Amino acid sequence: MASSYSTDLKLELMVTGENAGTWGDNTNNNLNLVQQAVAGYEAISIAGGVGTTALVMSDATISNARNAVIKFTGTITGNRTVTIPNSIEKTYLLENGTTGAFTVAFKTVSGTGVTFSATDKGFKQVFSDGTNVVDVPLGVPGGSNTQIQFNNSASFGGNANFTFDGTNVLLDAEGALRLGDNAGNAYVGLKSPATITGDTAYTLTLPVATGSADQILVTNGSGVLSFADNSGGTSWQAVKTSGFTAVGGEGYFCNTTGGAFQLLLPASPTIGDEVSFVDYAGTFDSNALTIGRNSEKINGATADLTVSVERAANTLVYTDGTQGWLLKSK
Repeated sequence: MASSYSTDLKLELMVTGENAGTWGDNTNNNLNLVQQAVAGYEAISIAGGVGTTALVMSDATISNARNAVIKFTGTITGNRTVTIPNSIEKTYLLENGTTGAFTVAFKTVSGTGVTFSATDKGFKQVFSDGTNVVDVPLGVPGGSNTQIQFNNSASFGGNANFTFDGTNVLLDAEGALRLGDNAGNAYVGLKSPATITGDTAYTLTLPVATGSADQILVTNGSGVLSFADNSGGTSWQAVKTSGFTAVGGEGYFCNTTGGAFQLLLPASPTIGDEVSFVDYAGTFDSNALTIGRNSEKINGATADLTVSVERAANTLVYTDGTQGWLLKSK
């Protein structure tokens, strides 16, 4: 009685007493066919225009339809179809490695199947039930509400307030981004305010470099951040004992023990510029400090200011050309 062949993988089914002297070879051939079905990989070119490439499953012979993994290759210039025999019951892992924006269908000769879209150069896991080819959606990672995972709604862990839109990770409802310390006992959190003025969303873009020591973050008004020198506050200078020209933002300890002298205010000041001074030795009453206006007004007057009060401490702030420098404190 002659051998027959299995329906699905076309393995040789030998009967008792058959293939004397070749039974071992035939068995080894069957094992190779099983290996191809379980672990076989083949890249198959389906290059061309609209048309069909038929894969085959031959009796007891290495055949391209028997592979476990099949990669479609080649440049396609039209929609392509790849078929397998109707009788096959088998699983496949498919990769669309073709070049060209056209569809690739994988189906049985007379049944239905699955289709890679024109832009889908990915993978599909499928099985043939002997009539049709059925898509098996590739699974997503497991997880829980305490683990990050993708799901069909693009949310993580089943939490609708933690989502991914394909470009951005979204933390809604004032969710905080928490950066934990090494010990896991504390964290630094970043979160949105409860209400954004005008309900206008905005993005802050970080600087491209780390900046220098003591610099601060500033915005250009459109959310682009950069590092800048800290111009706030007063930068106090060493004790002055003779006349000098002041700089906006600086403070001066003025010692008139050796005689009266002048503090000349900055030229071409801008609104908000400040100059501070202090009677260092308590001698302004005997040796006055003169504040030279340097072509700007002081308290609205075109005259220098004479400070002759012992232990005087003052700050002048510049306003405009009408009032000039005004005393901020006396």
